[in-house]
Amino acid sequence: MKKTIGVLGAGTMGAGIAQVAAQSGHAVILVDSNNQQLEKAQAALSVILSKLVEKEKITAVEKLAIENRIQYANNLEDFAPCDLVIEAIVEDLAVKNAVFRTMEMHVSKQCILASNTSSLSIASIGSVLENPDRIIGIHFFNPAPLMPLVEVIPSVQTSAVVLNDIVDLIRSWNKTVVVCKDTPGFIVNRVARPFYGEALRIYEEGIADFATIDWAMVQFGGFKMGPFTLMDYIGNDVNYAVTESVFQAFYFDPRFKPSFTQKRLKEAAYYGRKSGRGFYDYSVGSTMPQPTMDENIGRQIFDRVISMLINEAVDAVFMQVASIQDIDVAMTKGVNYPKGLLAWADEIGLEEVLLRLEDLQLIYGEDRYRPNPLLRKMVREDQTFY
Repeated sequence: MKKTIGVLGAGTMGAGIAQVAAQSGHAVILVDSNNQQLEKAQAALSVILSKLVEKEKITAVEKLAIENRIQYANNLEDFAPCDLVIEAIVEDLAVKNAVFRTMEMHVSKQCILASNTSSLSIASIGSVLENPDRIIGIHFFNPAPLMPLVEVIPSVQTSAVVLNDIVDLIRSWNKTVVVCKDTPGFIVNRVARPFYGEALRIYEEGIADFATIDWAMVQFGGFKMGPFTLMDYIGNDVNYAVTESVFQAFYFDPRFKPSFTQKRLKEAAYYGRKSGRGFYDYSVGSTMPQPTMDENIGRQIFDRVISMLINEAVDAVFMQVASIQDIDVAMTKGVNYPKGLLAWADEIGLEEVLLRLEDLQLIYGEDRYRPNPLLRKMVREDQTFY
């Protein structure tokens, strides 16, 4: 018998999760207190499914069946028949706690309660529950119907049965599942921080401008977007908020220190593409700046950023956040990196990565550039990740 899936929040992410569940054959209850948001989500789903019909990905009959599987509702008590409820609302712990406390009163004792949070502690979210062993993190990436990766995050309270059930369920939705420890940023938002942070640092030092740094990462690393193009695409408000959250959650570790450059853009409402201006100007008639295609500088930029990314991936292994394989899968499937960072480290050579980091730490004298102890140990013992 197919499970009934509840989704709280009819924004882009919640509506996307509802679509994924409905396309997988589940009855779905999508709850939002805002009727206009529900109507918007319903209309958007119809447009999306119509495009799938046009592309012959689904039939008109399947489109109607998917739409009919989703019930739109306003109240938490409408989750009563659900076997799983996934919350996808504002990233505010107090709000989530209030919602989960109330939601638990309206569902069965067997119903699993999940959060799609990208940055908050699952343990903190579940702390208000009478049965906290039912809490789990299920972090989809935007847009949920298209992005293959889902991070599944058990908290210290989560039962093994709940974890296994959720991993099996999300895999049945044709998603790639990685399991990670309940630590700040989980895998992707933690490991990816240097892609943005070190690029910003390079700019602030006057080594290169935005366009040149973007060019270097695409040219030498094969990334689909450079860091500044990507930050503008994500939104500087969103990207900065994640960086600040991870920095605070790691007790202000300098590895995650936010940038004043990005903070000022956020304060000026220069969010990127959605506001018409960010690191680049997207207004009508504007032209994009051209990079300085100096291969020597470009290579230095890439070598510095990739070394910092690898160091962060190594730290995730060292701190047992996830397995080597899951960390690499997360970065290739979650943020479209051209290679897994740990496989990339083997390719470059761990000794070379260590030398680059030691050189940066010697020059700057900052803890930001400290090589991970596992990296040092592996170099000393002539080990590789694969």
